[in-house]
Amino acid sequence: MKAALFLFSFLVTSIVAAQITGNVTDEKGNTLPFVNIYIQDSYTGTTTNDLGYYELNVKESKTHILVFQYLGFKQQIKEVTPSTFPYTLDVVLIEESVSLSEVVINTNEDPAYEIIRKTIAQRKENQERIAQFTADFYSRGVWRVTDMPEKILGQEVGDFDGALDSTRTGIIYLSETISEIAYQQPDDFKEKILASKVSGNDNGFSFNSAQDANFSFYDNNITINAAIVSPIANNGLSYYAYKLDGVFYEGNKLINKITVTPRRSKDRTFSGTIYIVEDDWQLYGVELSTTGEALQVPIIENLFFKQNFKFDATENAWIKISQTIDFAFGFFGVKGDGRFIAVYSDYDFHPQFEKRSFTNEVLSFGLEANKKDSTFWQSSRPIALTNEEFKDYVKKDSIQILRKSRKYLDSIDAKGNKFNLLDPIAGYSYKDTYNKWRVSYEGPFPAINYNTVQGWNGGAGLNYFKWYDENSTSWLSANLNATYGIAEDRVRFNGGITRNFNRTNRRNISLTGGNKVSQYNTAEPISPLINTITSLFFERNYMKIYDLTYARVGYRQELFNGLRIGSSFGYEKRRHLFNNADYVTVHKDDITYSTNNPLDADAIYNPLLATHDTFKSYLTANITFDQKYMTYPDGKYNVRAGKYPRLNISIENGIGINNSNLNFTQFSTSLRQEITLGNKGETSYNVKGSAFIHGDDILFADYQHFNGNETRIGTSGNYTSVFNLLPYYELSTNKAHFEGHLEHDFKGWVLGKIPGINQLNFNLVAGAHALSIDGKKPYTELSLGIDNLGIGKYRLLRLDYVRSFYGDKNQGAFVFGLKFLDFIN
Repeated sequence: MKAALFLFSFLVTSIVAAQITGNVTDEKGNTLPFVNIYIQDSYTGTTTNDLGYYELNVKESKTHILVFQYLGFKQQIKEVTPSTFPYTLDVVLIEESVSLSEVVINTNEDPAYEIIRKTIAQRKENQERIAQFTADFYSRGVWRVTDMPEKILGQEVGDFDGALDSTRTGIIYLSETISEIAYQQPDDFKEKILASKVSGNDNGFSFNSAQDANFSFYDNNITINAAIVSPIANNGLSYYAYKLDGVFYEGNKLINKITVTPRRSKDRTFSGTIYIVEDDWQLYGVELSTTGEALQVPIIENLFFKQNFKFDATENAWIKISQTIDFAFGFFGVKGDGRFIAVYSDYDFHPQFEKRSFTNEVLSFGLEANKKDSTFWQSSRPIALTNEEFKDYVKKDSIQILRKSRKYLDSIDAKGNKFNLLDPIAGYSYKDTYNKWRVSYEGPFPAINYNTVQGWNGGAGLNYFKWYDENSTSWLSANLNATYGIAEDRVRFNGGITRNFNRTNRRNISLTGGNKVSQYNTAEPISPLINTITSLFFERNYMKIYDLTYARVGYRQELFNGLRIGSSFGYEKRRHLFNNADYVTVHKDDITYSTNNPLDADAIYNPLLATHDTFKSYLTANITFDQKYMTYPDGKYNVRAGKYPRLNISIENGIGINNSNLNFTQFSTSLRQEITLGNKGETSYNVKGSAFIHGDDILFADYQHFNGNETRIGTSGNYTSVFNLLPYYELSTNKAHFEGHLEHDFKGWVLGKIPGINQLNFNLVAGAHALSIDGKKPYTELSLGIDNLGIGKYRLLRLDYVRSFYGDKNQGAFVFGLKFLDFIN
């Protein structure tokens, strides 16, 4: 015991042996958070925490010249020669008094405009000053809940593994990273995380990353979901009004303090203050805020940026040394706030990069990155923890062993495993967390639907899920489902088993089979819910289905970065189904249900599909060019956004077991991409094509079908895979075809400039769609719509006017989009 105490005392002494600590306040005694403190003429430094407290680790016991820098306050320089450690140095900063006495005032224009013009003119040159570098990077992320209801939408929320106290408040996420980063214009970036810490999870890895925090106001736009125009963008003068509040000196450098305000209140813009260095025309500091409405992230209420820069005489450049992003959020009664802090140090602006210095791996972890102890963190973090953060670490780290114990996990499971009265129809789940398995029962509600083949129908299912590691990278899933149609009076069973081996190449194998009803278009463009409504209230039974008995084996894997393959082989028995139900809630005399033959609405006794057996196989290759990825210890995570499109190639092969006329091969390909055009919005395109070999005599179920829409209800987030006025099976084909979709979401660029309308925060969306089939006339659609419709934070609706053209026919209609169905499906 004495030896342990001695060792602990030695470690603590070592930590504080070369440490300068203190508090930074203003003249009134108010603490100043995130004051930058660094050793003069170096990038060695620290930052005060929320409470104005700092800890600066120094390597040598000698005279140090410390610089204290904080936006809005005079810079202070302190020379210290500590005789003992830890050495305490408290500092009082004096508020900067800005003055216009040295400014020549032009009665026609505020002086700020000329300063902004000169800064914009030098924007590219300023970017070139830091065209490449390496640096050390520290980040800390905190999410805090200030109000959490006990239930959301009737579901118990719990206490987030002990994060919430009795008042339903507390820190729900706290993490830190220490990294080495490298950057080279225009977009080469890599990060190696040397240390990672997540409160309450000694096996966790922080998702804080330097690239996600890499915001530069020298860029024309700051992109966080939506593109927000920078105050010093090339077109900044069209979006902002500027006012020079005054000037002050830092050394011999004159600093201009400029207030920026949006010209239009609902534009994608910031408001606040920027500080620009006279003659250098570079940023000295940034204090800017925007709203969740501008970002079009409804749960975010506001977002506040603060960046600090220091002068590097060697580079003749003002270099970013710290960044703080504060935000507040709220949804479904939940309220909270958060903060992400970034500190940059040890810059090298002349690294010797080689050709292979940058690869598609943009993030990786060092060995034992998540195993660093408190001694390491105490000596390495540049920003001291607040009392709240320190207590959160102590509390969660101390109870995590308890929370992993069998006794605790069983007690939590026992609470969640309680059986409720409505579980037989709504579903039930039994979980054994300690042994890593779960059994779930899916009840018939709310998935009770109606179609004219089965009548009222519903089902139930059992699912078994087993995970083999803490992060569920390796798992086994098995399911068995049963459906019953009252009018058809038939029960169908189907199920499957899937084994996923890892999260690196995501190799998995599956075996599925049974009997079910299947839409002729396997993409299932007709939602059962929408079909139920159109059938019962409008007597429009759009869904056409057939009976499918099948057995398949499938395999998927990423062969190497950017190439993912999949295959499926199996037996199918397909049989035509007839209508068995004619119930309707609202009957219209001039409308009757059509038959279940998609090609002949009146063919009551004429089956479209002769009963047959076939062997089907699919081979697919998904190619993402220049795929960027992050390597975590538990797997590989691909970065979705990229400069290049994604290419999909597939081969479908059918062999008729007793009829060679059913043999065919179809080659298909598609190319899709989302392109961000700054504050002008986002363009999405999706082009497809296919061709058949020996497809002249194949059955209709094997035709190429297109995602049409006759309901006038949209059910997807965008329309780059659907023709909104095309009848579902009118142009289905066994010939070669080309299909193209183009959609541009202006993200407020157009409507945000129209007085009155700009207060509604709507987005204008334009689209064009084309279909060309060998031997048929081309089909096209043009659309113009409004997205981001809704009330308050809940904006999951859109409305489009669509015009279609096919031969000498053209028609127009409004399509009402229910984007939330895309999330549900």
